[in-house]
Amino acid sequence: MNIRQKILCLTVSAIAIAACAPTAKAMSGPAAIQIDGGPLGPLELSGAADGMAYFFSGTQRYADTGGIGAPATNNAGPKAVGMQFMNGEIELQKNTGVLQATIEVGSTNYIYLGLGQNPSSIQSFSTGPLYGAYVTLAPTGSPVTISVGQVTGLEGYEAGQEFNNANIFLSQIAYVESGQGRGVIANYASGPVSASVFFGDGYDTGVFNSLQAVAGYTFNSNNSVDVYYGGNLGRTGVHANTYGNGSLAYSNSYVGAAPEFENSQMVGAFYSYTVGHLNLVPELQYEYAKADATLGIQKGMSNIVGAVFADYSFGTSPYSVGAWVEYFDQHESVADATNGTYWFYGPNATGEAISVTPTWQEKDIFLRADVGALLLNRTSAYGLPKYGYGNQHNDSFQLSGLLETGLVF
Repeated sequence: MNIRQKILCLTVSAIAIAACAPTAKAMSGPAAIQIDGGPLGPLELSGAADGMAYFFSGTQRYADTGGIGAPATNNAGPKAVGMQFMNGEIELQKNTGVLQATIEVGSTNYIYLGLGQNPSSIQSFSTGPLYGAYVTLAPTGSPVTISVGQVTGLEGYEAGQEFNNANIFLSQIAYVESGQGRGVIANYASGPVSASVFFGDGYDTGVFNSLQAVAGYTFNSNNSVDVYYGGNLGRTGVHANTYGNGSLAYSNSYVGAAPEFENSQMVGAFYSYTVGHLNLVPELQYEYAKADATLGIQKGMSNIVGAVFADYSFGTSPYSVGAWVEYFDQHESVADATNGTYWFYGPNATGEAISVTPTWQEKDIFLRADVGALLLNRTSAYGLPKYGYGNQHNDSFQLSGLLETGLVF
């Protein structure tokens, strides 16, 4: 079983999300370590750790922008080249019996193509080093299970942890989604049909008004489709904390900096097709935030992204390659753009991006690289200053590269 299937499906198996439909063949991992849990029953231990070297073209110092509107800022710092620890995570599971449990502890980093890096999950999550922790009620023979705790969101194809994906760089689709959250997930899986519904706090805000849902159908071992929704049922105020952003830790980041994310409605779908050693997944996502003067959103804002993910393994060799291409188109009003309220790269940004990741793995050890390129077609409007890369913000192209090595167990 590949590492995405291994870690994601081990996490997901307890909550039966989408019956673990065909997923990216990122890396293959060994079987989890079996532990005798005594009165708890059998336990399984798995994990991953890695580090990377990186380069980003068109980087700029945050100070060069006067502290305002730096969509192309390299959040790893002002250096265009460097090295750093990426991920270190351990997962312990009890996935047998009526009462099951999962706990994930460690540090996970997220690298979205074109935006440098977010801080580690230890800084960006309210739960610090506790990435996930939940208990699952799984009655014997029942198609329904219920999980409660810190769980993984239901939106989108890409996994939150980059080492569970075929590519290191994450797409804009993943950037706008809610990741880990605290709440309850109810799941149903029977034959080719699966469905999951989550209610809890979206975007790690601690405000319990978020609803997420996904429904899937597996036609056969090579074809499946999933449709998902995520939305705010009320309003999450500007003073609520949310994910740490840039160099800011969780306690210093507020919804008011980007209220459109936490107060939006999202729909999306992806289709997985596998033929031989090739897996293809097209995905389309649309997100909308309505006008709300209390939140500082002056007019309705929209964001649409289309992407195709591909993953090819070279037979029984230790080599594979993952890739994705995407097109994004976001829209904001002049009032919102002037206030720095926009979805991703800058006001009214449109563009294309590509990421290619060759991978080599020998048993527990892996080495992979990722080369990504992003071209901005429009990064400002309404006579506002141009948003882009470089110290003058006038570069529309960024080239990024990563070299990563680590181990899985």
